[in-house]
Amino acid sequence: MLFDEIWTLLMLSGLQYLQLSQTFNHQLDIHGLVEHIFLPVLQQVRYGQNVVIFGAGKLALLGAVFVFAIASLIAALSININMLVAARALQGAAGGGILILVSVCTSDLFSMRRRALFISLQGAVYAIAGSAGPLIGGAFAQYYTWRWCFWINLPFCGLSFVLLFLMDTHDPKTPLMDGLKAMDWSGIVTMLAMSLLFLLGLEFGGAVFPWNSATVICLIVFGAVSIGAFVWSEKRARYPLMPLKVFTILSNNAVIVLAACHSMVSIGIEYYLPLYFQSVKQESPFKSGLLMLPLIIIEAVTDVVSGVVISKTGRYREVIWVGVVAMTLGTGLYTMLWIDTPISHVIGIEIACGVGVALLFQAPMLAIQNTVKQEEVASASAALGFVRALSTATGVVIGGVVFQGSVGLRKNGSSGNDLLAHAAMNIGKAGDGVLPIYAWSVRNIFIFYACLSGVAVLASLFVKQGVMSEEHEETKTGIAHLASNEIES
Repeated sequence: MLFDEIWTLLMLSGLQYLQLSQTFNHQLDIHGLVEHIFLPVLQQVRYGQNVVIFGAGKLALLGAVFVFAIASLIAALSININMLVAARALQGAAGGGILILVSVCTSDLFSMRRRALFISLQGAVYAIAGSAGPLIGGAFAQYYTWRWCFWINLPFCGLSFVLLFLMDTHDPKTPLMDGLKAMDWSGIVTMLAMSLLFLLGLEFGGAVFPWNSATVICLIVFGAVSIGAFVWSEKRARYPLMPLKVFTILSNNAVIVLAACHSMVSIGIEYYLPLYFQSVKQESPFKSGLLMLPLIIIEAVTDVVSGVVISKTGRYREVIWVGVVAMTLGTGLYTMLWIDTPISHVIGIEIACGVGVALLFQAPMLAIQNTVKQEEVASASAALGFVRALSTATGVVIGGVVFQGSVGLRKNGSSGNDLLAHAAMNIGKAGDGVLPIYAWSVRNIFIFYACLSGVAVLASLFVKQGVMSEEHEETKTGIAHLASNEIES
């Protein structure tokens, strides 16, 4: 029974990451923000509160997997871009639920010490699915049809649906209307406004509108103002979407800063290293995916090893320290990439940086879960998940901004988007005059990520090591349990 539960959670872990990476190989735009980032960001936190109120029962996971499967089917059968975008938006909403529910269920099934091992196995699945996606998607797009990027999900959804019936988690049986009334709707609305306005401002700046345009300035300013509205809303909420007391602990704040930097760096590498292979090295999408394999393998192996180490020793702080140093070294080495850099050197850098990135996949989650009560694990995990998801979006968008700015400095009259489109349509045909522009622009992106890695090193110094319990405590959720905690406090 336990093996079936573990297998189900691991398979669900990779499902959404595989789909994201398969379709994340294009320049981020308004559709991409909605499909891949915005709805998953919002859904992760909303599902986190749903877990606290309704419990992480089978119905929640079954519902998320079912919606994901239906959305995949619609996407595979799409006859126009509007149908595809709608399907991907629905898929993103379901995928956000799968991610947070898998994490919470794992936390519910195991003690802190044993949890480290199984969360690291999930991290290995993330690494494989997230990095193998471009390889699989590139092969489908180049040799068959993009529709198989969605058809491939259906058998995994079916198997997950069957195995989920074998899981056994706490179900508080909260009445539907009582649960809906307890939801933090004002927090959901203000978070929606904060995320969408800020991300749209970054995405539009320099690409759709000038940075000094009223549209971009208003989006970013009102997005920033929405942060204050969100915090005010959370202070007043009876059952807040994101408990602010998580942020009252210095170590937790350090973990959140570290995780934010790590998310921006890790997605940046997965997003812009293939750009380097295709635009600078003039490789095909499929060959680019093959060249990402060393990163896939080292991240998967390192993540599992780190889980074993944390589970055996009960220490996560030293793992974090080694991770941030290796990640900083690796991103620094990426800045050396140029037109004539041997592929063997690139692979060596992938391995060095991959070790650091992989060590930070799950250790921050364990660090923040170790500072809260068991019944608060879902909310704390969702809060960290929200920061990670928002940072992922921000990291890609800012990387694009750096690319566009670099191109503008080197080639007057052309935008970064213009050259990205040119690179995509002329793989293997780009003239020698444009390759240095590609190489220099990508190099500047990695300089930005190296700086973020340095910030992560500083943040890691404030992470505290807590005692990781070996005793399993079942997570109690539901309105009745929350009300009893209020009475006790």
